Amino acid sequence: MSTTAGASLRPSTGTLLDEHDVLLLDLDGVVYIGPDAVPHAPSALQAAVAAGRRLGFITNNASRPPEQVAEHLRELDVPARDEDVVNSAQAAADHLASRFPSGSPVLLVGTTGLRVALEAVGLRPTDDRREAVAVVQGFSPDLAWRDLAEATHAVRAGLPWIATNLDATVPTPGGPAPGNGLLVDLVARAAGRGPDVVCGKPERALFDAAVQRLAARSALVVGDRLDTDLQGARTAGLTGLLVLTGVTGVRELFAAGAHERPDHVGHDLRSLADEHPGVETAPDGVSVVARCRRAQVRVGDGGLELLTAEAGQDGLDVLRAAAVAVWSRADNGRSVSGEQLTAAADLVERTVHPPG
Repeated sequence: MSTTAGASLRPSTGTLLDEHDVLLLDLDGVVYIGPDAVPHAPSALQAAVAAGRRLGFITNNASRPPEQVAEHLRELDVPARDEDVVNSAQAAADHLASRFPSGSPVLLVGTTGLRVALEAVGLRPTDDRREAVAVVQGFSPDLAWRDLAEATHAVRAGLPWIATNLDATVPTPGGPAPGNGLLVDLVARAAGRGPDVVCGKPERALFDAAVQRLAARSALVVGDRLDTDLQGARTAGLTGLLVLTGVTGVRELFAAGAHERPDHVGHDLRSLADEHPGVETAPDGVSVVARCRRAQVRVGDGGLELLTAEAGQDGLDVLRAAAVAVWSRADNGRSVSGEQLTAAADLVERTVHPPG
């Protein structure tokens, strides 16, 4: 068997904490969900800091200023300093400050976090589109129809429009809920055009700012979303770890395009202390056989077949082998149908269980 370069999860040379000096962590769905910590996240991050690793918290959620986010993290027993939080509101404010003089009024479509970011770079938030030089839109659970209407009028009038991010959903204790991307889309549909600039993940500006702020030599991006966290890691040339505690599930992982696939996958943040295996593949007629340690699968025209499922206590080796086999087929023009993806995910999910 051989490793498939375009499709494969790559092996680590030790634990992920051995390989990386800085962890760039998404928040929602990785460290916490709403008011509560993701199980095992605080203890895993405490252990990382005790091992000498630095933590950076990078988030597209611009609803709260960094100081409030860091305070929330500390309340959850996560070691966090105010300056370790980097959000898309700061990236958007920096972009606007590079274009407009200090004191310029900017129509604020968002909440406190975005207001604080604008004021920190010398811009003046306003709710009056008639005096604004630009529009900036970030997530707020309290946005009203009038706010979106005011943004629409300003965008239709031709003002530059900056979006902090295009996340379609945000995780909540009850499951995914509408995110900033859907609210931006409402304005775009009404105004007849999209935003001029998007500053959050998966664009690399947020990652570059975090790497520079934390003086990272070998940063690891940790996220729960393929289309923001993991795509952003690839865009920024950084290693990416997907944790299965938020938005992305097994089926979504199988369907991942080459531009958003992770380098590693784990159940939760405890996987930072693990060594991560690679996956080897071999053609088998029109099928692909993939092996991760003692787990082996075949993916062909009929879907996924488990050949051996000796995958350890958490079953992740089966998941790893199956994902790479599906990706390898897709990369060679033999994609797996949606129905087969669902069936494969159902089969693998019966094998994969987080450790206690």
